[in-house]
Formats: sequence, structure tokens, C-alpha cells
Amino acid sequence: MQPPLTPAFLLAAYRQGAFPMAEPDGTIHWYAPDPRAIFDLERFHVPRRLARTIRSEKFEVTFDTDFEAVMRACAEPAPGREVTWISEAFVRVYGELFARGFAHSVETRDGGRLVGGLYGVAIGGAFMGESMFSRERDASKVALVHLVERLKARGFVLLDTQFMTGHLARFGAVHVPLRTYLKRLEAAVNLPARFAD
Repeated sequence: MQPPLTPAFLLAAYRQGAFPMAEPDGTIHWYAPDPRAIFDLERFHVPRRLARTIRSEKFEVTFDTDFEAVMRACAEPAPGREVTWISEAFVRVYGELFARGFAHSVETRDGGRLVGGLYGVAIGGAFMGESMFSRERDASKVALVHLVERLKARGFVLLDTQFMTGHLARFGAVHVPLRTYLKRLEAAVNLPARFAD
């Protein structure tokens, strides 16, 4: 029997280092990878070309202005990811977390059009990144850089990226043993950090 996909159960799972992903048939699996991919916020690396893009202010960046649209964009098929793990049940329950102040989004727009972004869950001083999307070059990368700046400014100490990718490694993501992650997570979730204004 599957555990319920509810806001309360999700938050409890995140506090224990687990997160869900859905199969196309709706079956939900829970994961706690070992090793775990995270960012050391103080060692986050912004490539030189991307820094120029950010300085150009090509993209408008906002926080928490269109959470559901970001989730649905993350669920769209993309090269190498033809099937999404973000089901309608996920959109609903993470929307509830957003309404309760635990889930958050970063949006990048070009001429008012949503072209990139990411979303995740914040508990104390830990932010668990869930997914990101890009419809224009660098749009999701700019969102990630602004996320890290906000987390650092607001007292966060842990950015969990769950699985390692080449994209994240270029920004300085690292693997840590699960036991190390769980220790850092336990300390982070008890901090009085706050993502929202």
C-alpha cells in the first residue's frame, strides 16, 4: 500500500531525506539516493558567460508569482525526458504546499513571457530543488543563480539537488554520502530561515 501523497506526509518525508517521483501510471516511488547531490552555497560557481547574461538583464526574474505554471512547464516533455514524473496529483499537492508557504518557484521571463524557472520545497534553512525548465538558452540557469543568491541572503545552508547532472556539476554541485546529507539536513531544517518576503 502506497503512503498518502499529502502535504503533511511530503514534509515529513523531506525532513527524513526522501522525495517522491511518479510513474506514468500514477504509481509513486520514494527515493533517498546515496550519494546525494547538493550545492555548497558558498562555493556555488557562476560561469563567466552566464554572468554576462545576468548582467545584461535579458531576463526578468521573479519569485513565487506563477508557481503552477512553473510546475506544469517542468512537466512538459523535453529531449531526453519524453515522459514526466510530475503527475496531476503532484501539481495538486505541491500547490497546497505553495499555499502553505513551503513550496516556492523562481520564474524567468523574456518580454513578459515565461521562458524558464524552477521550483522546490523550503523547510527551515534547507531548500530541496525539485525540477527546472528552460524555453530559451540560459533561462533556467539564471533562475538557479537567483535562487542561490536568495538562499544565501536569507540564511539557508543547504540546497539539495537530489541527483547529479552535468548541468549542475558545472555550477559546483557535489556528491555527499547519504549519512552526511542527513546530518546536514537535520541541522538545516531547524534554522529560522525564511524564503518568502
